[in-house]
Amino acid sequence: MSQHPEILVTGGRGAIARGLSGLLAAHGVPHRLASREPDKPGTVHCDLTDPATFPGALPGIRSVFLYAEATAVDAFIKEAVTAGVEHVVLLSSSSVLAPDAADSPLAASHLAVEQALLASPLRTTLLRPGSFASNALGWAWSLKSGRPVHLPYPGSFCDPVHEADIAEAAFGVLTDPSLGGGAHTLTGPQSLTFTGQLAILGEAVGRPIPFEPVSREQWKAEVDGYIPGPYAEALLDFWASTDGLPVDLTDAVERLTGHAPRTFETWSEDHADAFRA
Repeated sequence: MSQHPEILVTGGRGAIARGLSGLLAAHGVPHRLASREPDKPGTVHCDLTDPATFPGALPGIRSVFLYAEATAVDAFIKEAVTAGVEHVVLLSSSSVLAPDAADSPLAASHLAVEQALLASPLRTTLLRPGSFASNALGWAWSLKSGRPVHLPYPGSFCDPVHEADIAEAAFGVLTDPSLGGGAHTLTGPQSLTFTGQLAILGEAVGRPIPFEPVSREQWKAEVDGYIPGPYAEALLDFWASTDGLPVDLTDAVERLTGHAPRTFETWSEDHADAFRA
């Protein structure tokens, strides 16, 4: 095996990129970690909104793990083709499957990057996770401050997928040519309501987690300044659409990793410290 890095992992400060980098290192696969704000030795500067940073990150690279940033995607593709890149694995989102994806703040950027890659000469693999289990970290502040978690749609279902499973799926499609190409919707093994997730999380941290139903307007007011208005509205609409309706699960994680997806119980145990005062 060549000892020159042939895989570029963008988004180097994110949990999935860090997990993927760890897997590649553990298996002796040479790779180059890239970040908008490199924070450790050996990480190269690659800001997906700044084409001036692309030429320094791509030489010698054959495959790229790419975050879905649409700002300069055409320039990135052009530079990647020039550098000899053959395969791009995109961390997209299952939100692109919605009929109004092109107009949705949740999906539009992911969809734009998907379409640009699919129109390019680059072999493209699309990883489309549903709900990240790590979205639950948004409740940590409430728990630590002793306040109930505010839920506009307590009975809304989602398919929480562990970030380690997404990283392993990316590792699979990057290192096994037979798995690359196509689109894969990644879900966890359970369709859970928000209240179901809180109950599981309560077991992991050793105490019940109180919650309080709130109106859409109250929730929007509380997240104002953290979540832009249109994005908050899109989230609320999405939660409303799955209120009381279990979501479909897929076998994609098992196909790409060789094992069943990790449960939300496992995620909660892995992250319990984040929720303890």
